Amino acid sequence: MVIVRGSQGEAPDYLKELIRKTRTLTDKPFGVGVVLAFPHKENIRAILDEKVAVLQLSWGECTSDIVLEAHKVGVKVVPQVGSFEEAKKAADVGVDAIIVQGREAGGHVIGQGALISLLPRVVELVQGRDIPVIAAGGIVDERGYVASLALGARGIAMGTRFLATDESYAHPAYKQKLIKFDETEYTDIFGRARWPGAPQRVLRTPFLVEWRTLPSDENETNQPTIGHSTIHGMEKEIRRFAGTVPNLTTSGDVESMAMYAGEGIGLIKDILPAGEVIRRIVEGAKHLINQQFACDMQA
Repeated sequence: MVIVRGSQGEAPDYLKELIRKTRTLTDKPFGVGVVLAFPHKENIRAILDEKVAVLQLSWGECTSDIVLEAHKVGVKVVPQVGSFEEAKKAADVGVDAIIVQGREAGGHVIGQGALISLLPRVVELVQGRDIPVIAAGGIVDERGYVASLALGARGIAMGTRFLATDESYAHPAYKQKLIKFDETEYTDIFGRARWPGAPQRVLRTPFLVEWRTLPSDENETNQPTIGHSTIHGMEKEIRRFAGTVPNLTTSGDVESMAMYAGEGIGLIKDILPAGEVIRRIVEGAKHLINQQFACDMQA
């Protein structure tokens, strides 16, 4: 999944380049994620021009116009929602699937409800409409996968677990903290100026504990520069509280940067290849369903 945020302005030509590069790496269908809170019209047009398999939307209204335009060129639309009301609006405009994100998720979290209560409500909402529901938020292993299936989901979306993989572009120090720490916190101290009203779940690092009570009138605009990163081929300075996560190119005070993570981090014990993560989850889920649960039902 290619994720497009657009907080620095739209870049449709660069996006097309990324899509075409991705096509050289796989012959499988893939999608592009767009955050609607930022400028996005030109980026969406580029996605539709390239006819990718899936347009994934979040943090904004998935309108009937977007769905109609996407369907005209054979692109499926899959919004991520954080509330029952959002899910209802998405279903009513004819989306192809819905990702339900619980408050347990890492990064910017739009909803306030827990996945275990929100997910079955959305499943019930779309019953009979042929709209698959995908669960997201705090899922890192086969138990979360099977639990999501039991609640009616047709699949899962994971973020934090794939950060802790060999292929992840996260900074090595960030990856190690995903293993070391077992607590997260829901906060709004990062990126207040760049993305107001978008709270986030992050690792409970010493930096977060020290600054968790940052006054509401403070933000990153008047803070010192604590590092630099190359993002989309451009050198960017990182200010304290900016909300920019450290990647492989990041230099500076990495310990003081935002480190997004979901509530499932206490179950992540090692850095693995992404393929191995998937293999373990799939095989583990089969074992739970076919052996443990079958035995429990026969007892």
